[in-house]
Amino acid sequence: MRPPSQSRRQGAREAAGSFALWPPARPVARRRGGKIRPGRPGGRVFPSWRACQDPPVVMMEEEEWSEEQQRFSYLQRLKAAVHYTVGCLCEEVASDKDMQFSKQTIAAISEVTFGQCENFAKDLEMFARHAKRSTINTEDVKLLARRSHSLLKYITEKNEDIAQLNLEKKAKKKKKLEDENRNSVESAEAGVEESEN
Repeated sequence: MRPPSQSRRQGAREAAGSFALWPPARPVARRRGGKIRPGRPGGRVFPSWRACQDPPVVMMEEEEWSEEQQRFSYLQRLKAAVHYTVGCLCEEVASDKDMQFSKQTIAAISEVTFGQCENFAKDLEMFARHAKRSTINTEDVKLLARRSHSLLKYITEKNEDIAQLNLEKKAKKKKKLEDENRNSVESAEAGVEESEN
């Protein structure tokens, strides 16, 4: 579906082809001989001098419209994924607690969840921007979760676990490089000793 302004313009262009009604159907002010006179509605058909100028504008509008459609499509897919996940979680809770969730309840929970995720994303972006960074890091996430003590504790523990794993990986990589360097030095020394003999 096209935006209303584009559909009117496109419909007029398709009806007229490369020709347009001149003067335009509605009165316009035209400048002739230094005077401004109102235009006369007319019905004579002349080749449109605007036919050459309008397509780039329309193409740009169509590109913007297609980008907007892609964003809308992506947003709808995200909403569908959130709705599916909320439905699965509600099924788990329903089986554990021996209760049922209506479709309207699941839809309402998924809408609220999606809205909250949008707010979280905006807040994280603002926290990073405030710190004059272009990348969101764990400190921003901790700042976002500061009101929920259990969530903050969980995030902090996971962050420490990840940091510990990274340190272990770096230590293993460093040790492996040292071993490789030591082996290459030993093989080089052995090669020098053989060449001397």
